[in-house]
Amino acid sequence: MNYHIIPVTAFAQNCSVIWCDTTREAALVDPGGDAELIKQTLEQLKLKPAQILLTHGHLDHVGAAVELAAFYHIPIVGPQKRDAFWLEALPTQSRMFGLDECAPFTPDRWLEEGESVQVGLTTLDVLHCPGHSPGHVVFFDRPGRLLISGDVIFNGGVGRTDFPQGDHQQLIDAIHTKLLPLGDDVTFVPGHGPISTLGHERISNPFLQ
Repeated sequence: MNYHIIPVTAFAQNCSVIWCDTTREAALVDPGGDAELIKQTLEQLKLKPAQILLTHGHLDHVGAAVELAAFYHIPIVGPQKRDAFWLEALPTQSRMFGLDECAPFTPDRWLEEGESVQVGLTTLDVLHCPGHSPGHVVFFDRPGRLLISGDVIFNGGVGRTDFPQGDHQQLIDAIHTKLLPLGDDVTFVPGHGPISTLGHERISNPFLQ
């Protein structure tokens, strides 16, 4: 699986373009805003996305999803349905962060633990990792050893849990029981900041000691 990170909005959120090298089929993960920048990047990469994948329902990860889904005529997939209340509250989130109003929406498909998403010839396993938000999911390319982790784990940190229905212990448990066992060699693309490996974080991340 190939990936290209597009930092978007004032939150420097990592919107990821991922694609299968064999088929060139692509997906957009967490297009949080700056739709025109995302379109320009896709054009430069000569890619057209077949779907939009969402890790969770926070505004900075979904802000451009509806606009891009309409532009490319593609479905929105994810997160897990316990994040429905976040998607319904997008206008409130917009006002809270002083951003242009984002209308509420319902994805074309909710995701559950154990399901998978296909991008070309690559299968992404879906893991439900609540804590930052109750319906947060991550996407794992097992053969390619690549994890799209959203706001669960960062280089040197973990996701905030002071939002409604956040739970720090749930988050830490998800990291220890679902992510770290995937292997030290797994590279992950977080929702913000630089990439890292699970092995590096297992040893050095102060929140995991």
